[in-house]
Amino acid sequence: MNEKLKKILSIGLPLLLGVFLVFYTYNRFTPEQLEEMKGYFRNADYSYIIISSLFSIVSLAARGYRWKYSLEHMGYLSDFKTNFSAVNIGYLMNYTVPRSGEISRALVLKKYKDIPFDKAFGTIIAERFIDLFILIGFILTALFLQFDQLYTFVATKIPVQKLITLAIVGGIGFIVAVLLFIYSKWKPILFIKEKVAGLVEGLLSTFKMPNRVPFLIFTAVIWISYVLTFYSAIFALPETGDIGFGTIVTAFVVGSLAVTFTNGGFGAFPLMIAQILLLYNIPETAGTAFGWILWTSQTALVVLLGGLSFLLLPILQRKK
Repeated sequence: MNEKLKKILSIGLPLLLGVFLVFYTYNRFTPEQLEEMKGYFRNADYSYIIISSLFSIVSLAARGYRWKYSLEHMGYLSDFKTNFSAVNIGYLMNYTVPRSGEISRALVLKKYKDIPFDKAFGTIIAERFIDLFILIGFILTALFLQFDQLYTFVATKIPVQKLITLAIVGGIGFIVAVLLFIYSKWKPILFIKEKVAGLVEGLLSTFKMPNRVPFLIFTAVIWISYVLTFYSAIFALPETGDIGFGTIVTAFVVGSLAVTFTNGGFGAFPLMIAQILLLYNIPETAGTAFGWILWTSQTALVVLLGGLSFLLLPILQRKK
């Protein structure tokens, strides 16, 4: 019963948060503002959204191709179509249970390529560490370029004191867990240690692999494609089409962080994009419409590619 409750909460709470944010956003608009937003949706130039989606596909393909280097370093082979399908399925699963996509990716390789789950999962965690460092680089760039605007946004929109309290409690819990992990002789802990050893091997493989240069090149392709996905979309609306580079970087960072709050950024992405663009004198109605147009197009793409991967992968891998 406890496991079922945990699963329900892991899926339901982020979804409920997203629904709440949607109602919270639209209850603040007057009927005239809602009608204005409908006009943005009707008059948007969706050719730029198609271009944005193409860049998104490039990022997904590059992520699937990049994965082979860390897998090959550990002695495992997986073809591009399997890796690409696993990435698509992983992104789709993140819309159900947040952060479950990494587990789904490793499970796909376990099922179709007999690659141990812990080894595959370790390579995925290594990727996430690298992506995290790059995201931190974008955050620092945004702070350097737009410090005053970001400070205003954080000071007025984010409950900093509550976040600090949660960070302290989380840090204490993390220390207790680490001590328990190191010194405990309990059988379940020993089993976890064995699995973590495989995960660490996968994690370190990224930094030891002989093909580090192509791995880093594809990493650059992934993140350049992410930025171009966002950049292409701004031209869909005249109100956002002339924003500067600093604004683009700042909005990109805020949008990337918003995706982690709810299932795929549902409700959170449009809200936070609108709030950050409001600091640059872009009407909240236009910012909200832009956020929903971009989020909806990306979600539709993930559902399409993830769904096709679910359907086609068993056909492409008949022997398994």
